[in-house]
Amino acid sequence: MLLNMLGARVRLIGPPTLMPAGAERWGAEVFHDMRAGLRDADVIMMLRVQRERMTGGFFPSAREFFWFYGLDEDKLRLAKPGALVMHPGPMNRGVEIDSSVADDPNVSLIETQVRMGVAMRMAVLEALAESGANQEKN
Repeated sequence: MLLNMLGARVRLIGPPTLMPAGAERWGAEVFHDMRAGLRDADVIMMLRVQRERMTGGFFPSAREFFWFYGLDEDKLRLAKPGALVMHPGPMNRGVEIDSSVADDPNVSLIETQVRMGVAMRMAVLEALAESGANQEKN
């Protein structure tokens, strides 16, 4: 994993039913208890729970998922003071992240991350389009 190679301590947190098979071989620490996994974290990267996972028996309900794995202010306090929160969007508020955390300008990088993600995708598509046009000329 690239982040490990750069010296980061990477932790994956989630219920066993949503954890990818073999995740422990990726060089990350695997936690099924969010509170334990968040302790002393510098950055927390939340991911979106896909709607089809909510009805596929991977967890009983969105409410229960949020109780155990949703990032709220109480769980955020387990991370280091000044920890930053990321999420690639779109967010399921009240499922994977509480609005009070997502909208807090002191901890949330989400708006910037989403905005920069759009710009990056546009740049990649432009580069690919130009590369294809150049190949057609040759």
